Amino acid sequence: MVTGASAGIGEATARKLAAQGFHVVLGARRLDLLQGIADELGGTAVELDVTDADSVAAFLDRVPEANVLVNNAGGARGMAGVIDYPEDDYRWMWETNVLGTLRMTKGLLPKLIASGDGHVVTVTSIAAFEVYDNGSGYTSAKHAQAALHRSLRGELLGRPVRFTEILPGMVETDFSVLRFKGDTERAAGVYQGMTPLTADDVADTIAFAVTRPSHVNLDQIVLRPRDQASATRVHRA
Repeated sequence: MVTGASAGIGEATARKLAAQGFHVVLGARRLDLLQGIADELGGTAVELDVTDADSVAAFLDRVPEANVLVNNAGGARGMAGVIDYPEDDYRWMWETNVLGTLRMTKGLLPKLIASGDGHVVTVTSIAAFEVYDNGSGYTSAKHAQAALHRSLRGELLGRPVRFTEILPGMVETDFSVLRFKGDTERAAGVYQGMTPLTADDVADTIAFAVTRPSHVNLDQIVLRPRDQASATRVHRA
């Protein structure tokens, strides 16, 4: 199961896992895009909005068994100081990144455990352990999402399920376009003069984690471009 699978890291992950022999169930809101990808991969496309409990329940009803869940759906909205941050943007980020991950993980855990070798991968961000000016909405949501995921590592200790957190730095997808509400010029400026990660780079890392022997748990994997040292330090040519 891969959420947010209609583009970017989610799509790339679905493709990598299908190449590894998994039957991939792809979930996202854009069913038209999702269906084309699923048809290419021999997978299953299911409409999914992780902010909607009924949509998540309907998705779970379509999944009789599960071995791997990739919590990829998420994102950012806006960049403003705390005093100016619109509450609706905050709410959307928490609903998508935190409660979306909670709904999917909570709903699938019984099936993952029943598989005898389950694996939950949650894509957070370096924003899950760093903060930066004008990013409080996103960094607070990613901190909370990471706390949820990391708690499960202890709560399910001794059960046949693994937990891996993927923490990428700058990845050039539609992330910044969505953050800046369609302003493609501003989004392009985020990566100007440096070489960011690609969706395939992150997907390769996820595929590596889930194909390790079942006794191996890669707890956390941080990956950044060579040009990035932290959320606020980037080398630009």
